[in-house]
Amino acid sequence: MSALVFLAPGFEDIEGITVIDILRRAEIETIVAGLIPNPITAARQTRHIADILLADVDPQREFEIVILPGGAEGAKHLAESPLVRDWLFRQRERNQWVAAICAAPTALLAHGWLKPEEKIISHPTVQAQFSAGQVQVTKRVVVDGKLITSLAAGSAMEFAFEIVHQLRGADAVKQVNQGVCAVM
Repeated sequence: MSALVFLAPGFEDIEGITVIDILRRAEIETIVAGLIPNPITAARQTRHIADILLADVDPQREFEIVILPGGAEGAKHLAESPLVRDWLFRQRERNQWVAAICAAPTALLAHGWLKPEEKIISHPTVQAQFSAGQVQVTKRVVVDGKLITSLAAGSAMEFAFEIVHQLRGADAVKQVNQGVCAVM
């Protein structure tokens, strides 16, 4: 199992780091790819070190999932990146997972990747960008086909655990939660 997490300048700290932490605890190989050279400054001005530049990730390498943390500025950078666009369409061609949280589903929309019938949840401040039939406002995490979306920083742990559930199953979620003791 492997995951590719995109870190763009201005990414929401909790959304990026929580997912990386939980996936690594679940023994999912997690590669953190920066859109820019290190360090990458997050939304709350914390500085982070990616494992590799996204431009240096071998496009032939297959990942079970690519993950887009949100944050308004981070999502804007994701939406502007042709490399992110290429990875999104590569995942669809390979029938692999994509996950986006908070404002990051807007990057899916910007790249023309999101299908009109796909159900999502996003941060309330960007929900108007999606069709009314797409947004599932009563849910904090939405799974539709090979797409996982989540509400905001406050749902980052649920989002991370849903990714683990989809990739490794319920037992892996229980095992990881024995160490972190999240409310489930």
